Amino acid sequence: MTTATPQQPVLRLQNLTRVHGSGATEVHALRGIDLDVHPGELVAVMGPSGSGKSTLLTIAGGLDSPTSGRVIVEDTDITAASPKELAALRRRSIGYVFQDYNLIPALTAAENVALPRELDGVSARKARAEALAALAEMDLGHLAERFPDEMSGGQQQRVAIARALVGDRRLVLADEPTGALDSETGESVLALLRSRCDAGAAGVLVTHEPRFAAWADRVVFLRDGSVVDQTVRSEADSLLTGRAAQR
Repeated sequence: MTTATPQQPVLRLQNLTRVHGSGATEVHALRGIDLDVHPGELVAVMGPSGSGKSTLLTIAGGLDSPTSGRVIVEDTDITAASPKELAALRRRSIGYVFQDYNLIPALTAAENVALPRELDGVSARKARAEALAALAEMDLGHLAERFPDEMSGGQQQRVAIARALVGDRRLVLADEPTGALDSETGESVLALLRSRCDAGAAGVLVTHEPRFAAWADRVVFLRDGSVVDQTVRSEADSLLTGRAAQR
């Protein structure tokens, strides 16, 4: 009898710590975090403000460095990668949705979404076609030629999400991606993120909203930089409902 070989995690955090400052001003943002996220899995990270959620995400995406520990993305230890290797990995494998969008004001919506693909060597024509398809998934095809300051906050948010999902990203990291969206649009964005994970990507979603965390396969709860609880999908709905009722 043979057994299936378990898939390797797309993202692996090993004994991750992050300390800001020193001495009397020292703050432990993360304390020994261990987390694996596998292909096809969406993990929601929840916790109160200051619990370390966004710090975890920025380190997982290679935008910040841990004080100690390792971050491995598709067999690459990004804590030991060169700046060039890290930049290439972020262009090809990691899609990141920022809370503040991080769109380039001088570029149109289509140009913003196409940019990481062009930087990775994809032809301008192909990159634009992929960008238009990603914008259409966000119901923003009609705004492709608008600049960020010509769009609402919610529209800019959806452009940022399209940029994170364009191409064959294996890891999608989303920091409160529904923050500027109405409830209906937020649900459609989560459905799209869920479908990307169902197609084989790994996703990490930081959210305060139990109804959005319910889209995840697993919910990880942080407090004071440590994992204090973790539930799988079959358990999450009732637990999230109970926590929401207590808020």
